[in-house]
Amino acid sequence: MDAVMKLASQRAVVIFSMSSCCMCHTVKSLFHNLSVSAAVYELDEDPRGREIEKALAKIVGRSPPVPAVFIGGNLVGSTDKIMSLHLGGKLVPLLREAGALWV
Repeated sequence: MDAVMKLASQRAVVIFSMSSCCMCHTVKSLFHNLSVSAAVYELDEDPRGREIEKALAKIVGRSPPVPAVFIGGNLVGSTDKIMSLHLGGKLVPLLREAGALWV
């Protein structure tokens, strides 16, 4: 878990993903369209992916644990939580607060 939290705190927005996951693609596209430069860890392409996936499953409480989005070093959630925040107008202020957006 320490490795996950260390990775999650290195950038304003961190997304743990699987390259073949459509929900992961949706979340990554949203952040890209908002001009957020997120750190993306594709667990199926990372040599430590299985280890990170197991730790993430413990943190988020579900399997598969992706997509898992961290903003400002804090777990925000998966696709449903991110989309809910976005549709409710709360995602952009959260991103600004974390230093991921300047406009």
